[in-house]
Amino acid sequence: MKILHVINSLATGGAEKLLLDTIPKYNNQGIKTDLLVLQDNKYPFLQQLKETQSCKIFVLGKESVYNPLLVFKIIPFIKKYDIVHVHLFPSQYWVMFAKIFSFSKTKLLFTEHNTTNRRMNSKIWSRPNKIVYSYYNATICITKEIQTIYTAYTNLPKEKFPVIENGVDLSKIKNAIAVRKSTIHPSLKEEDKLLLQVSGFREEKDQSTLIKALQELPKNVKVILVGDGVLKENCRQLTKELNLKNRVLFLGNRYDVPQLLKSVDVVILSSHHEGLSLSCIEGLASGKPFIASDVPGLTDIVKGAGILFPESDKKTLVKKINKLLTDENHYNKTVENCLNRAQHFDIKKMITSHINLYKKILTQ
Repeated sequence: MKILHVINSLATGGAEKLLLDTIPKYNNQGIKTDLLVLQDNKYPFLQQLKETQSCKIFVLGKESVYNPLLVFKIIPFIKKYDIVHVHLFPSQYWVMFAKIFSFSKTKLLFTEHNTTNRRMNSKIWSRPNKIVYSYYNATICITKEIQTIYTAYTNLPKEKFPVIENGVDLSKIKNAIAVRKSTIHPSLKEEDKLLLQVSGFREEKDQSTLIKALQELPKNVKVILVGDGVLKENCRQLTKELNLKNRVLFLGNRYDVPQLLKSVDVVILSSHHEGLSLSCIEGLASGKPFIASDVPGLTDIVKGAGILFPESDKKTLVKKINKLLTDENHYNKTVENCLNRAQHFDIKKMITSHINLYKKILTQ
């Protein structure tokens, strides 16, 4: 069995991190798995995957991933594999066209990582977008909620949308060693209480609510933001306007996230919506209490284990944080519940489910 994963790039993000973690494990189980990226601008995730020497990596160039001529660059690759497993738009479109134009019999599989996208609600794109899904042998939905949304949206059979939840290498987090707070940043003191959010600076991640909540928290409470993206400077400006510049640390992209998770006091994900966020699972597995916004993609995963607060509600977020930091029993019970919930999302379960689906698709 030969599998080719295709994605826009291996820049930082949940889908990208998933491939970095899983491709070596597929190959360890005897599933020949390679990677094709539409674009590379020396992204660290791609370099990390190269260092594992676990697969072949093909790069189509440095031009925009939205260039439709990429279709013709993809064609020579798809005929060499039994299944092409695609992630994200526009790779989803370009691989579909590559198969049509090449008359290939290669099976196509897509993973839907999000509960919604702009094309679904577009008068121009909604209908053709539905058709794209019909060209894939199956679309993996990382939550049941996504399955419900896309079966209704496409009117395709439910069997075309199997649910396989994302997984995390829990052993990496469990075995990570905490570092001194001053090691994270020289300005930090051991008595500081640290709140950590790991996410790209994109509209749906809503770091601004966490920053605003910091105004009403004790002075020794600091926020650490890990990630990069187009809205990072907006958040920097917000910290200046709120006189919080010295209490919010922007660490950029980091590859010691397991160590950071072990070193802070509370892990938070304030988002407007998610698919099934790897950061969410890592937060649950961190051994620290996890707080998330009560929104699609987070509610079902966190409810009954971590702590939920209404979307963009900074006042409630402040209350939830304060209770954790002042009530030791509540803190410890939340940690216990989060760790138990994280066990449902071990990466081994996800890989086994993917391999079983590959075998099923090849017999169709």
